[in-house]
Amino acid sequence: MRKSRFTEEQIVSALQEAEAGANVGELCRRLGISRETLYAWRRKYGGMQVSDAKRLKQLEDENRQLKRIVADQALNLQVLKDLLGNKL
Repeated sequence: MRKSRFTEEQIVSALQEAEAGANVGELCRRLGISRETLYAWRRKYGGMQVSDAKRLKQLEDENRQLKRIVADQALNLQVLKDLLGNKL
């Protein structure tokens, strides 16, 4: 997954600026993003504070690591079952 150029603080501040009534086109041009990106951020981070956004990012990373561990364990179990099944 590609790492964002923007930190959670920058994303939340941009969303707060947009909510305060800033021109969306000018905001996107200044940040160098598309309107779609801004709206995707709004869907994901809308109404959050910076601490909430950081916690969300941390939980997503932890979830990604746990999914990888589960997949590795499932693969290991399948290999062991295949090996034991061949010896019987």
